[in-house]
Amino acid sequence: MSGCVSIERGRGPEGRVAIVRFDRGDGLNALSPDAMRQLTDAARSFEDDADTSVVVLTGSATAFSAGFDLKDPEGRSRAGMDLGALRRHLKIGPRLTRAWHEVEQVTIAAIEGFCVGGGVALTVALDFRVMANDAHLRVPEIGLGMNMSWQSVPRMLHLIGPARTKQAVILADDRISATEAHGWGLVEEIAEPGQALTRALALADKIAAQPPMSVAMTKLTVNRLTHALDDLASHMDLDQFALAGFSDDHREGVEAFLQRRKPQFRGR
Repeated sequence: MSGCVSIERGRGPEGRVAIVRFDRGDGLNALSPDAMRQLTDAARSFEDDADTSVVVLTGSATAFSAGFDLKDPEGRSRAGMDLGALRRHLKIGPRLTRAWHEVEQVTIAAIEGFCVGGGVALTVALDFRVMANDAHLRVPEIGLGMNMSWQSVPRMLHLIGPARTKQAVILADDRISATEAHGWGLVEEIAEPGQALTRALALADKIAAQPPMSVAMTKLTVNRLTHALDDLASHMDLDQFALAGFSDDHREGVEAFLQRRKPQFRGR
């Protein structure tokens, strides 16, 4: 699956806008471990890029991401790992969202189609989200017998508050429409179908026309103030995820998903 992430620099005012495209070419854009590593490397490629002020991250024309790839061989190998190996492997996801959260440039997600699970975790790590009005978000982790991790809960909490975060995460089967996401404050702009990237680039152009250093310093200040306690609040989410992975409910949730049937959870 080489080359599912591409980077185009030099767009917009003074060439200060970049586009990162994530497209596996299968209509799902699931986040396999390899795809997550490529996206992490893409974010880190901007660390010393003084010529770029704004980075727009987009998926395919039909999907931002279906979330973690439950069918990927490397991902499925977690079932046979001991706890130590599992904890190390589970760091791939948090490493991805942290890399994007820490990008110095302003970041914007352009969302078409569906954005599920890990895809939502990735988008809330960015600064802004633009969503097509026929797209939807969904957070299915609890429905799979897992918990939401990758430091996503505190990031969602800052955006939409405690009740909406619980609603989005706990009601795993509920789709969040673009209209609902906008009303909640989970996305900042809604676009016509097929126009999310265009609208995101228009926003990027406005930001890129501002003084780059002032923009970067303002972003850093806002993020540090907003997320100062996130590490404390979510320091155990990886271990909670690992623990949930050993539960019967998790095995049932994944099997039911793969077999396309309703799971039967028993709290064990």
